[in-house]
Amino acid sequence: MKQYKIFISHSWKYDESYQKVSEWIDNRLIWVNMSIPSDKPKDAASKLALKQKIENNIMKSSGIIVLSGMYVSHSEWIRIEIEIARKYNKPIIGIIPRGNERIPSIVLDNAKMVKWNSQSLIDAIKRNF
Repeated sequence: MKQYKIFISHSWKYDESYQKVSEWIDNRLIWVNMSIPSDKPKDAASKLALKQKIENNIMKSSGIIVLSGMYVSHSEWIRIEIEIARKYNKPIIGIIPRGNERIPSIVLDNAKMVKWNSQSLIDAIKRNF
């Protein structure tokens, strides 16, 4: 069975959604979580060091998943992660949160979008990563 290296782009303020998506993947695929852990968001000595750590992880990943609530449009880090993924030609999957009608353009313009359910996400990972 294929092993996926997945970077989940997320905001630590929205850790519950990140944990749910990780759980969906845990239950269905063999994978390595390339994300920056939510319990160690500032494990790097500086902003530049954190950006380098993110870039190294994305570079080694099969692709990235973006939890695409409206907070994305206000998150400098998620924007940086999308730019890094594009730089390395990594596929991007955007997840539309439940009840969310508006999706930030940075996500719509760069990601294959899926609905908030495990089957949609797993199918998209298998197709794109």
